[in-house]
Order: sequence, then structure tokens, then C-alpha cells
Amino acid sequence: MPASADPLTANAAATFDFAAHLASRDSLPKWWLDTRHAAWTQFLAHPMPARTDERWRFSDTAALSLDGYTLALPPAALPPAATATSATAASAIATPATAAALPRFARAAEISFVNNRLARHAPLPAHLAAQGVIYCPLEEAIQKHPRLIQTYLQKHNVALGSEKFTALNTALATSGALLYVPKNITIAAPLLLEHIAAGDTAALYPHTLAILEDNARATLVEHFTSAEPASRHFASGVNDLHAGPAAHLAYIGAQTWSSATLAFQTNSIVAQRDARILSLNLHLGGRHARHESHSRLQGPGAHSEMLALTVASAAQQFDQRTLQTHQAPGASSNLLYKNALLDTAKTIFSGLIIVEPDAQKTDAYQSNRNLMLSDEAEAHSLPGLEIQANDVRCTHGATTARIPAEQEFYLRSRGINPENARELLVAGFFEEVLDKLENEELHAILGALIQTKFKK
Repeated sequence: MPASADPLTANAAATFDFAAHLASRDSLPKWWLDTRHAAWTQFLAHPMPARTDERWRFSDTAALSLDGYTLALPPAALPPAATATSATAASAIATPATAAALPRFARAAEISFVNNRLARHAPLPAHLAAQGVIYCPLEEAIQKHPRLIQTYLQKHNVALGSEKFTALNTALATSGALLYVPKNITIAAPLLLEHIAAGDTAALYPHTLAILEDNARATLVEHFTSAEPASRHFASGVNDLHAGPAAHLAYIGAQTWSSATLAFQTNSIVAQRDARILSLNLHLGGRHARHESHSRLQGPGAHSEMLALTVASAAQQFDQRTLQTHQAPGASSNLLYKNALLDTAKTIFSGLIIVEPDAQKTDAYQSNRNLMLSDEAEAHSLPGLEIQANDVRCTHGATTARIPAEQEFYLRSRGINPENARELLVAGFFEEVLDKLENEELHAILGALIQTKFKK
């Protein structure tokens, strides 16, 4: 078996010829290869998570084994990449059929990866490229835009428990993209970034970097999915989202992994003076999926909107850990995570708001709401506050409830069967979050993806 396809077992990871793996990427700059080597060393040094770690409280850490996954697929096993000359031409390029394909929508540009390799690239319109906007695959960015990568990539670690998997992403990431929007530039249509896992035991390491300069505006949609609905996959993803003064960034992440996928995702959000970042993550797939998000408010007037929707069914486990760090006065953050639980599914939410001493006039809110659709499902909520300033407004809370009997009776009395009634009530429960999207087309697409969870 070639080194690039070594199983990701504990023993194979320790004996994996990482030097040979780096040698296969020798076209990349030395500073980047050195970073990857250091990250690989960190990955080997970090122990696997243990339930005794408070950051993994309530999580089934015994289910986190990496045995059997492949570090990377041999290049010969992957299809050649395709490049479109325009966003409209991209619609004609074939991509693998997916378990839950993202419906088509108007987009400014598109980048798609299959098993960490570029499969499709529909570049930016000429007028945006002429204004200095950059949207390109990560490895291209490392070659052509090293200053941006060295200045912004992973400069603010999430540090909520998944450091081992973040290090693995840094060591092995070949898929991902750089979005850079200069000052005063608005991109009207969303940009799409897609990661597809194909074939049993495939492992993915997506890494996304979005940088918006002063008063820039953009929307980035990222979709994580599997080509087969039941294949066994592993994913370790990282996002770095930076909004400069008065910039507006909307990030929508939707994952529809296969039912056997083990997934980790960490989001780092940085908002400077008067910047606004909306981050909405939709969790539908996976056997065990952990999502960590750390939002830093670094300038007065900055605002972070942290949103998530989860439909957990069968024996799925979704683990959500968040941190809102207020480092400047007069900033605000709002977190709203909603989970709908069916069958024997389990969700865990652990969130903390930290207000540093200089962050007076902070306005922060955190809420986790769970809708229980089964007597056997479990929902754990651990909201918290750590306030070091004396002039703030901070609130947090969690609720767990069942569908009110009168609502279900109302729908069933009008001829709606129990399954459709449940779907309608969950849609209504989620609408508060979806309504925060300004793009109506994306609102409809996320709603359609949620519906797929009730059609199986």
C-alpha cells in the first residue's frame, strides 16, 4: 500500500512516512512545509480526547477511534480537475452524485473538491477579479498570496478541545480556499465552496480562509457532503473568518455527511471595529459530528451572530462547543443554537461568554433550544458566563421541550399524518434562525436540505 494511503490507525499514524508525504508536495514553499511538519508533530503528541476532560463532558469519546481511515487517497484514484471559464459555465461540469446534493443557486464563483483534490473551479467574474478580489484554492493561494496566508491563517486558535484534529488538518490540508475582498468591495452573489467524500474510508481535511477588508461585503456558502449515503468517512475541517472594520461577512456552512461519518469542524471568527459576521451552520449528517466555534469581538461596535440548526436522528451524536470572547467595549454577540432530536439521538451544547476587563458596554446573548421528538433522545446543555467588567448586559439560557400536544392535535385533526406534522412543526421551530438570512434563495435551500432528513 502506498504511503499516501496508509490507514489512519494509531500505529500507522506514528509510522507514517510524513517526510515522503511532504516530499510529494515539494512545489510548495518551505515555510509552509515547515508549518505542516510542526503540525504533524503536534498531532502525534496530543492524546486522543478523554471523557474526563471537561471540554469533552457528556461526549462518547470511545466512538472517536481513527482506525481504518486513509490519510489520503493515491492521486491515480482521483478524477482530473475541471475548470470553467465562467460561473455560468460551471453548471455544465459534472460532479459526483451526492447523498444530499445542494440545490442550484446563483453564485459569483465556485470551487469544488473531491477527496481533497480540486474537481471544479468556476472563477470570479472579470470585474471582481479586476477589483482585487481573490477566490482560489488553498494551495494556489499559498503559492501566489503568501502574505495573506502567513498573516491570517490559524492566527486565532479555537482551543475548545479538538486541538489534535486541528493539528491533523494543518498537517494534511490540501483542499480549501482563500477568499479575499479588498476595501469597499461588495460581492452581491454568494460564493460556493464544496467538499465531497467519495469511497469508503476516505478522509478529508478542508481549510477555508476568508478575509474581508474595511467596509467589504460577501457571503460564503460551504457544503460538506458524501457521495454515498452510508460510506465510512472521516473529516477534520478548519475555518478562519476575518472581518475588518465595518465589513459584513455572512458564512453559511451545511454538512450532509454520510450516516457513518466521523467529523470535526472548528470555526474561528474575528470581528474588528463595527464589523458584522453572521455564521450559520446546519448539521444533518454524520455518525458523530463535533463543531467548535470561537468568536472574538476585537473592536468597538463589532457584532457576531452565531447560529446553528441540527436535526439529530437514529443514533447520531452532535457535539457543539462555543466561545464568545468580548475584548473591546461596546461590542455585541448573539448565539442561538436550535436542535431537533428524534429516535435515540444525542446532542451536547457547551457555550461560554467571556467578557474581558476592558470590554465595558458589552451586550451578549446565548441560547440553546432543544425540541425533543422522542422519549429516548438526549439533550445536554451547559451555557455559562465569565464576566470581568462591571457595565455589561449578558444573558444565557437553555430550554428543552416537547411538541405541545395541542399543536400536534391541530395538525392531525386537519388530516396531516404524524410524520408530516412533525416535519412542519420542526420547520416552524427553525424558522426563527433561517429568517436571519437576507438571501431568500439560501433560506429556501437550507429549508429544502432540512426536509431531506424527514424523507428517509
